[in-house]
Amino acid sequence: MKALIQRVAQARVEIDNQVVGAISQGLLVLVGIDAHDTEHSVEVLAERILKYRVFADEDNKMNLNVQQINGELLLVSQFTLSADTHKGLRPGFSGAAPPEQGRELFERVVAHIKTLHAGTQTGVFGADMQVHLQNDGPVTFLLEN
Repeated sequence: MKALIQRVAQARVEIDNQVVGAISQGLLVLVGIDAHDTEHSVEVLAERILKYRVFADEDNKMNLNVQQINGELLLVSQFTLSADTHKGLRPGFSGAAPPEQGRELFERVVAHIKTLHAGTQTGVFGADMQVHLQNDGPVTFLLEN
C-alpha cells in the first residue's frame, strides 16, 4: 500500500464539473492499493498518514502532523501508484489490487482515518476525477508499507 501525501493550502476533486470533495489547509493523499495488501496494511498506513510530521512548528521545523494543526484530509484512490515502472516505456499493473479488493481496502483506509480525524473528504473510487490542488512548499512524500 502506498500513499503520496502532499501538503496543501487547498485541494478539491471534481467529477463531471461537480465538486465531490474539498479541503483547505491539510493533506491531499493519493492512495495506491497493491494485490498483497491486507487489513494490517490499512491500519499501518492510516496511522502514518495522520502522524506524519510535515507541518512547521514555531521554529519552522517540520514537527507537526495534520491533527496537530487541525488540518483536513482529502483521500483519493490512485490506481497508477501501483504501477511497475522499472523497465520499458509503458507501466505494468500486474501488482495492483483487483478492483473489488482495491475498493474494499480503500474504503477501510477512509473509514479508519474518519474514526480518528473528522476533517476528512474523499474522491470516488474508480471514477475519472479532476484533482485540483495548491501544493504548499511544495512538500510531497511517498509513504510505503
